[in-house]
Amino acid sequence: MTSTPPAIHPTAIIDPGAELGRDVQIGPFAVIGAGVVLHDRVSVGSHSVVVGPTVVGEETRILHHAVIGEDPQDKKYHGESTRLVIGARNVFREFSTANRGTAQGGGLTQIGDGNLFMAYSHVAHDCRVGDDCVFANCASLAGHVEIQDGAILGGMVGIHQHTRVGRFAMIGGGGMVAQDVPPFTIAQGDRARLFGLNIVGLRRRGHKLETITALRNVYRELFSQGTPLRIALEQVREVYAEVPEVIELVTFIETSRRGVCRSVGAEPAPEV
Repeated sequence: MTSTPPAIHPTAIIDPGAELGRDVQIGPFAVIGAGVVLHDRVSVGSHSVVVGPTVVGEETRILHHAVIGEDPQDKKYHGESTRLVIGARNVFREFSTANRGTAQGGGLTQIGDGNLFMAYSHVAHDCRVGDDCVFANCASLAGHVEIQDGAILGGMVGIHQHTRVGRFAMIGGGGMVAQDVPPFTIAQGDRARLFGLNIVGLRRRGHKLETITALRNVYRELFSQGTPLRIALEQVREVYAEVPEVIELVTFIETSRRGVCRSVGAEPAPEV
């Protein structure tokens, strides 16, 4: 099977310093800057701009008017060389944006595989996005945010700097997130609070009933019983040591720097 050369519209502008893989497609009036690497079968829609240093993984689709790899929106940035690295099979819809990193944040913004960034969504400098995430329209990350695998951000969700969203978590539309959202949970509101487990998401991902039941029990113990969190975490870790998802949840909370979102309706735990 032979490959075809890149299909580049005659109005597109391609810097000589860009590298294009096999079967790349670039639409009308698109701009590909120096230091950009487009791997095999990447497509860039009309009027989109990709600025380097940026690497775009194979089969990623950048639709019309997207801007990928521009300078970070950070007043501390003064033109130093930083990067954006994007994995395979991502989709960036119309007017979505993703910025490179800053020197203060390690110089790298990184996006994994198979993510969907809907129209007007934004990934800021120094963020880390895992695999198979969904950003609905206008969902936006501030700098230094971590979004773990399979997370779903509803429309117009905003994530505060240095905040984490755990694996398979879901944030309802319009949520303003200022603290970490633990894995497997649902959060919504301004400021976002937890509304329980993402049961539908867990089932769709093939988690067993025993695992979901264990996570339900753990959620109740951590967020609804009024037990001091430090004590509840120790108890849960001991009782559910053989359930990897529970240990993942406990470890996420224990390593939080901003604290985690409180559960809606939960009473404050007594001080210890």
